[in-house]
Amino acid sequence: MIICANPKAQYLSYKEEIDSSIDKVLNGSQYILGEEVELFEESFANYIGVNSAIGVANGTDAIEISLKAMGIGNGDKVISVSHSAVATIAGIESTGASAIVVDLEPDFFTLDNELLESAYTNDVKAVVAVHIYGQSSDIYKIKEFCKSKGIYLIEDVAQAHGALNNNKRLGSIGDVGTFSCYPTKNLGAIGDGGIITTDDENLHKKMKMLREYGWTERVSQIKGRNSRLDELQASILNVKLRYLDRDNQKRKNIADIYDQLSFDDFITPAKRSDCDHVYHLYVCKTSKRDELMNYLNERDIFPGIHYPVPIHLQPAYKDNIAIGSDMHVTESIANNIISLPMYPELSLDDAEKVYNAIKNFFK
Repeated sequence: MIICANPKAQYLSYKEEIDSSIDKVLNGSQYILGEEVELFEESFANYIGVNSAIGVANGTDAIEISLKAMGIGNGDKVISVSHSAVATIAGIESTGASAIVVDLEPDFFTLDNELLESAYTNDVKAVVAVHIYGQSSDIYKIKEFCKSKGIYLIEDVAQAHGALNNNKRLGSIGDVGTFSCYPTKNLGAIGDGGIITTDDENLHKKMKMLREYGWTERVSQIKGRNSRLDELQASILNVKLRYLDRDNQKRKNIADIYDQLSFDDFITPAKRSDCDHVYHLYVCKTSKRDELMNYLNERDIFPGIHYPVPIHLQPAYKDNIAIGSDMHVTESIANNIISLPMYPELSLDDAEKVYNAIKNFFK
């Protein structure tokens, strides 16, 4: 059986080191915000190329805490996209701000920067640009827009750990970068976890307070919350971070096999020039998506769909989310996208089996 993602396989790849790191924590004296978290924050900041990083409980909290540190909340608006994990919009709305969604670039499925101007109002205080599937959005154009309006730029890098744009790591270009370390991510914990990156010392100090009740020396100076990365997850991430580039290369090797698929009704991922794709997901388009999925399932191959329903059409959001542009690209791709099996431990032989099955389907 070939599945879409397999976080247990990665644990088994580094089992000895991970078990040792967990044992060290269990036999230590601090289980929350200790040496392992400090090491992960320092190592990850160095890896991304920023001054500082803050470990938090998950990627949703990373967005919420970043926005709150920027002073964004009730009555404010934040522009983002509807084609993303719900976490992106949930993180915005949890601050009290409201989201405005705009459509996508049709080739890359990332925020169309040409639509930002028409969606902008004086209430807009930030843009959350999602680097989807492992590849950068048009982040420098988005950054120019944000600078021209005097608003903040958050990079949602939950699906693109380690990816580059013009030789800069994603998460080092905007005011902050937010990362999820959910188990299936390129850098995944064995449980929930998240981290925020920034070069802004003032934001760093405020985010560090916000993740733990707004404390300074255990006195709440501002209203914060409990969003702490625990030592166990940090210790696991410290192990996996050492192998992130190697694991991303394994993803690229699998993508090289899938890239050979070429049919009129099967479009493989487009790659942005001067950017590095780390293939958190390998997402293709076909009008025969459902038939192909059934065909593959019958052969013990189980792809996924990321994402089947745009956020602005989901029951929890459809009546209150603001639409900042025509959404035809977002709404059309939801019925045509398919995520092929993709994780570092997927053997090249199994990737070839997926390739051959799709090739036979389209013959």
